[in-house]
Amino acid sequence: MAMNIVVLGAGTVGTSIADLLCQHRHSVTVVDQNPVKTQEVNERLDVRAITGAASQSSVLFQAGVPGCDLCLSVTGNDEVNLIAASMAKAMGAARTMARVYAPVYRDLSTFDYHRHFHVDRLLSLEHLSAMELAHDIRHGGTVAMESFARGELEVDEFEVSDNASAVDKQIKELGMPKGLRIASISRDGRTTLALADDQLAAGDRITLIGTGEEIDGVKDMFQTRSTPKRDVVIAGGGETGYHLALALEHGRFGVVLMERDIARCEYLAANLKKTTVVHSDATYRDQLEEERVGTADVFVACTGDDEDNIMSCVTAKEIGAKQILSIVGRPDYAEVVGKLGIDQAVSPREVVARQVLGLLHKGAVISRTSLGSGGLNVFEIEVLEGAPITEHVLANVQLPPQCLIAVVVQEDFVRVPGADDRLRPGNTVIALIDDSAVDESLAMFNTRGS
Repeated sequence: MAMNIVVLGAGTVGTSIADLLCQHRHSVTVVDQNPVKTQEVNERLDVRAITGAASQSSVLFQAGVPGCDLCLSVTGNDEVNLIAASMAKAMGAARTMARVYAPVYRDLSTFDYHRHFHVDRLLSLEHLSAMELAHDIRHGGTVAMESFARGELEVDEFEVSDNASAVDKQIKELGMPKGLRIASISRDGRTTLALADDQLAAGDRITLIGTGEEIDGVKDMFQTRSTPKRDVVIAGGGETGYHLALALEHGRFGVVLMERDIARCEYLAANLKKTTVVHSDATYRDQLEEERVGTADVFVACTGDDEDNIMSCVTAKEIGAKQILSIVGRPDYAEVVGKLGIDQAVSPREVVARQVLGLLHKGAVISRTSLGSGGLNVFEIEVLEGAPITEHVLANVQLPPQCLIAVVVQEDFVRVPGADDRLRPGNTVIALIDDSAVDESLAMFNTRGS
């Protein structure tokens, strides 16, 4: 289904997004205040290009923002992006997204910019890239759901031990606390929704959602011995390296973060509680050896420079690191990295492209993310006025068994819902839905005619 999309900003990110959307045959308008950039975009892409400031109402009206399905504000200025996306939402854009760089805009402990400005999504390329790397190091479903829990709930995963008390028991027999959910089960490479009648087996990897205290209270049910820590060395302490360390340090990982700038090291050491921050340059072999990269389970290069990343990865591989991951921005390097022994290369452009494509939905759905093989998806869904899902408490709502409402986001808090909870218009829910039940489940969230 073709959509009307406005892209504010014709820099590298904005142009690549516009190009992607054109390939998918959407109607795209691009706005930039630099006439040279708008002319270049007009010549290269099948888009409507407008020269003007993204934060001016007259320009947004000219671009058709009031009737658009999605407005993506991706200029190089965080404040302009927030203001423009907020204005677009107020003007009538169905969905809005603002790109931000500064971590403070995503830090809910100080202020909730996301809700204050009524923007549907704050998108950080650096955070998304870090989550993609974490996805390859940790269990993918854990990372996907964790980003929606907004830091107020924990998402953890366990491998069920051979002699754990939960082995051979159905989930409904475990007596789990009300505010805790087993969300998914990974078995034989397939991730599926955890249903009440499912029987757990030794070796299953299960994903739990709840508060840290509740998760700690049930660990012994699934694990009779602690899982050995995996050693991860991260080269580069910029925003990507910082977010990656943050995503790993509360799990079963021993994390070392190498950063060449001493002032940045001090910042990282003050903000990362369980990560060892070292003042070191990962482009030098002797410094990689000094930090014992050769014995590491995982080496990740995210220094901000493609060439430095590739060279440090090659050296880390030579001295014995087991798994090698890297950020590689330049598209023409994509064919090379595999031949050099790099197991996984993450491109920020490709990551943001997947994020944008996941937002191309009408009706109640805000975004959709696949959890890989197994047919399980994470849906972010807005609860609309008059939707059937609001008519009863969850116990009495006719949702298919292959749909689990895992998290409810309200104005002031995030929670795992119980059977006696009732969804209200304005809530946002995170639901895990199997491919086979998507249409039936979404019908409960859409109003008649949507």
